[in-house]
Amino acid sequence: MCPEPYPEENLEFLKSQNIRLFQFGIEGKTEVSLPILSDSIMEALKILLDVRNHPVLIHCKRGKHRTGCVVGCFRKMQNWCLSFVFEEYQRYAGAKSRTTDLTFIEMFDIINLRQCLYSIIYQYQGASKKRRLMYQGETTQKPPRLTSF
Repeated sequence: MCPEPYPEENLEFLKSQNIRLFQFGIEGKTEVSLPILSDSIMEALKILLDVRNHPVLIHCKRGKHRTGCVVGCFRKMQNWCLSFVFEEYQRYAGAKSRTTDLTFIEMFDIINLRQCLYSIIYQYQGASKKRRLMYQGETTQKPPRLTSF
């Protein structure tokens, strides 16, 4: 979730284990522009919703604010009660919990998540006509075992 470059030794490990890295570069500032944050969260949710990327590890530098916002918005999409979403956020953010993050999660429009679902394209594969989710330009090679944010 951080904008900083991923450490080279971590990148080498990811490559050796066939793990995809999706990096969204969300600034960790207290007052992040809401449209930028909303767009970044939406892009992260597209990756999170896509079962081809499972299992998924979501993390950032400290795992509180950016990660908390992504997970909070994901929990809303899963129809969690907002009080439980806030409780989970506060449990992991601890004393660093931000009212602005909770407000962002509360105001995040889950109706827009439909576009995440519409962005997944089904293609027929080979002569067997079995449905399989594929990235644009993807071949039928073995999928990665783990996805890391």
